[in-house]
Amino acid sequence: METQLENITNVWPKIKNIFSVPHTESEYDNLVTLLDKLIDEVRENEKHPLSSLMETIGNLIDSYEDNNYQTNHGSPIETLSFLMKEHGINQTELAEVGSQGVVSEILTGKRLLNIRQIKELSSRFNVSPLVFIQDH
Repeated sequence: METQLENITNVWPKIKNIFSVPHTESEYDNLVTLLDKLIDEVRENEKHPLSSLMETIGNLIDSYEDNNYQTNHGSPIETLSFLMKEHGINQTELAEVGSQGVVSEILTGKRLLNIRQIKELSSRFNVSPLVFIQDH
């Protein structure tokens, strides 16, 4: 155990910005950017060597959001519907997601959001991609 603590002590200064709960908007934004890159790399491969890092970063982001933002803990569909209503957007105005038919299928639960769509929606509404990922 002592050797592990020594190893952690040596490496911690180099990685603490990644593995610490964010306390500022800037730290939060940096973690969201890192999560976006991890999503691009890992995709849905649970055996990817970085998948546990993606989960850890997601948990750190969740912690910050729970303490700093009023969050909607609904399903991804409920979240998308809420954001569309809040921003006065109709289905045809979400071209980055797909056609009006694709958006309709997503909103009725006939189709799931894919990684590209999650990134686009996260960027458009300036929210964490995690709000569009279904909990299992």
